Parts: sequence; C-alpha cells; structure tokens
Amino acid sequence: MERYDLCVIGGGPAGYAAAMRAIDFGKRVILIEKSKVGGAGVYNGALSSKTWWELSQKVRAVNESIVSVGRSKFGITWQEVIKTEQEALFDRKFQYSCHIKLLQEESMNNIFTYERGYGKIISANEVSIDKGKQELTIWAENIIIATGSRPRALPNIPVDEKIIMTSDGIHQLEEYPKSLVVVGAGVIGCEYATIFANFGKTRVHLIDRADRILPFEDEDISKLVDNNLKKEGVVMHHNSSLERLEIKDGEVEYELSYEDGRREVIRVEKALLAIGRIPNVENIGLENVGIQMGETGRHIGDDDTRTNIPNIYAVGDASGRIKLVNMGEIEARHAVEKIFGNKKTRLSYDNVTTIMFLQPEVAAVGMNEKMVRDQNIPVKVVKIDYSCIARAIAMRKTEGFFKIIVSNDDEMKILGMRAIGEHASSAVQAVALLIKQNRGIEELAELVHPHPSIIEGIQECVRMLLNKSIFKSSVFKDKLKCYSFIDGVKTPLQRL
Repeated sequence: MERYDLCVIGGGPAGYAAAMRAIDFGKRVILIEKSKVGGAGVYNGALSSKTWWELSQKVRAVNESIVSVGRSKFGITWQEVIKTEQEALFDRKFQYSCHIKLLQEESMNNIFTYERGYGKIISANEVSIDKGKQELTIWAENIIIATGSRPRALPNIPVDEKIIMTSDGIHQLEEYPKSLVVVGAGVIGCEYATIFANFGKTRVHLIDRADRILPFEDEDISKLVDNNLKKEGVVMHHNSSLERLEIKDGEVEYELSYEDGRREVIRVEKALLAIGRIPNVENIGLENVGIQMGETGRHIGDDDTRTNIPNIYAVGDASGRIKLVNMGEIEARHAVEKIFGNKKTRLSYDNVTTIMFLQPEVAAVGMNEKMVRDQNIPVKVVKIDYSCIARAIAMRKTEGFFKIIVSNDDEMKILGMRAIGEHASSAVQAVALLIKQNRGIEELAELVHPHPSIIEGIQECVRMLLNKSIFKSSVFKDKLKCYSFIDGVKTPLQRL
C-alpha cells in the first residue's frame, strides 16, 4: 500500500490548490479526481460562463454604438460562441494537463501523484480509488475533502439537461434558444439572463419570487441591474411563485401565481434552473469515519477547515461556506498550512471579494448597507457616481457608482465596499486589504492613483469622508452623497 503525507479527494480549484501547497512543504501528496481537473471552476462554471459573458458584452457594446446611428444590429452565430468557449477551455485544460504531467516527471522522490478515479474514505487514514477496471487503496497521514458541488434541482421539476437545464446542461446547447425562462434571480440566474439578453437572439424571462432581484444586495445595486435587464428586453416576473414547470410538446410551459390572485401560463423553448448548488458529499465514505455534517445536513461540518476527525479537512464547496473559486483556493491553502505549517491564525471571511458578471458588472467586498442596517451597526456611507470619474467619462461609460462603508467614529475603519460599473472588479482589492488589516481610510486618501483611472473614484470617496474632496457633495447632491446610519436613522453628513 502506497503511503502519503496528504491525500486530496477532488481536483477542482480547491483540491488542486491544496495539492500544490502541500508540494511547497516538500510533502508527498496524491490528488484524486474522478472526472476533469479544474472542476466547475473550468467546465460548466466560472470559465465557461465568463467567456460567454465577455463575448456577449462585446456584442452589446457594438450594438450600443451602431444602432444609435441607424445601422442594423450586429450578431454572432452560436457556433462562434461555442468556438470561443472551447478555445478558452482548451487553454486552461492544456495548462492543467501539462502541469500535472511535467510535475510528476520532474518530482523528486515521487513527491506528487495524480490518480484518475473515484476516491472514497474507508478509514481515518485509508482511501480507496475506483478506477473503473481497477481499484486500489492508499494510506495517508492527512486527508482533504474537496469534492465540490453540483447544481441544485427541484423535486417536482424534471431536469433533462436538454429542454429543462441547469448550468451543466446549458453549456451543451447547440443553438441560441428562441426563448428562455430563468428560474432564480440570484447571481447565477441574473448572469445568464444578462448573457442571453446581450446576445440579442433570445427572449429571456426571469422568475423572481422576491420584490427585486439580487435580494441580498443593496437596493440601488439591484435596481440598476434590473433596469438594464429590462432595457435589453428581459421579462421580469417579480413577486411570483412558480406553481409548475414542465415539458409540453418539446417546449417548456410554466405557471406563475401572484399575491393578488393572478395566475399566468407561459410557454418558452427552454428553461434554466439557477437556484444554487449543493455539495458533493454523498458516497465518499463520511459515515465510515463518523464525519459530522453541518447544521443544514447538506455540507460537511468544519472548524476552520478541520472536521471533527482531527486529520481530515473539508474545503471549497464541500464545506458549505462561500461557493467561490477564490475562497475554495484560500481555504485549501489554509488547511495545508494548518497541517504542515502549524498555522494558528484562523481564516477570515470578512474581506472576501466577489464579482457579479451582470450589466454593468458588480464587485463587492465586506459588508453592504443592508447588512449593517440589519445588524444595527452605526456607519458612515459615501457614494460617488461614475459620471464624476474622468476615466468613465473618457470611456463614455458613466453608468454606475462606488459606495464605501466605514465605522461611524474618528477611525473610520472600512467595513465594506460596493462597485457597479465599468472596471468595477479592478476597484475593490485595495479596500479588501485595508479591511483585512483593520485599517481606516487615510491610506487610500493619500495614495497617488494612476490618472485617468476608475479607481480615482475610490480616492474621491474617502476624501469626501475626510471633508477634503475635489468635488463638493453639497454642490453635486445627486452625484456625491455622504450620510450616516445610526439606530436605523439615515442622516446626511454636513460636507462642504
């Protein structure tokens, strides 16, 4: 029986990061993956959908320019979309496969092993690997579970991944659907609605059981995204309950009910369920060693990545925390550093940065207004419209804003930021660092930012809080805003 310092079950972003970090410590590691290295971070997930989004944004941008001067709309074929996606996937797949191959060839003392197969824990130190025609068992001092997640389905809706699809099936489409209903108005649902609306070939319907999309975000964010989806022709079903959704005559028929008693029956060509993801924790041997589940019973319970079995850890989507590629990788590296580096500092989730690929794109870090109000945290909030930022004016992309939330005291420590607009994703990292360091806003105010750049808007935000901004909020009241929230009361801050 081969012996290893670490066995990693799952070769998605989290599992791969764990294996590579263990190599840094000179430990003998085995990585087990049943299907495709890269997981949903590459296939049917982040890379695939974001390749579509980037392409759809270009199509939308071209049409914004030419339609206004009377020219016909520009479009690309679905085959061109798939070709671009496949090229992107090939590039990433090739990097992984070459890296693994060369790493195994060049490893000193056979330090890294990759096995294609289904890994299952059979004891606290033993893992079986089902390779189809062969099964082997290995021994490992430590085990990291990084088995990822899959799209969630509903028990009363038959998913065939051809007509009624999840994010797995939608990437197997052979042509633009003429019409598509998206069930779920969270990030994933809104992203796919944005993509197909941008391409301009599909009539998109979005079912939203709440009164607004992205209900976890601030209202000004969701309202701007909602308005843009409507401008692109998306039919928004707000405050609706999905009574049924089924396949009829090769199409999708769905019925909605509303609080006022109205009911609606609508037919479309395809349906996409975008209602979250569930961890892949079945049939991996948790019961063989008594690994406890989390509160919901749907994910593995852990304490700072460690399960109740001292040498077994859970990271990424399997841990049921934040289902993001970047957090999966961070958790995986953290677990390895706890195992081999004796790391004592607990992992913090306070400065997690996220991007929502919408129209326009949204970037977030830390708390938003909704969170601080729900928790009754006294704060100061500052907001600047993109129309006051030179780079946005130059790009003719003035839709959007920056919003920064700080503690309501002299220190004004940064609690969170939201950015919506062009280049929003490039704007949050410095704020994330200051949140991690528990620092205030002085550093941002004094930095020499490149000009012209979108991130100059951040500097002007914090200057407003310090009462030394270039543009005065008392003059541009509709573009520059400073206010406080104390005990649920919103009060404008007096600024020159």
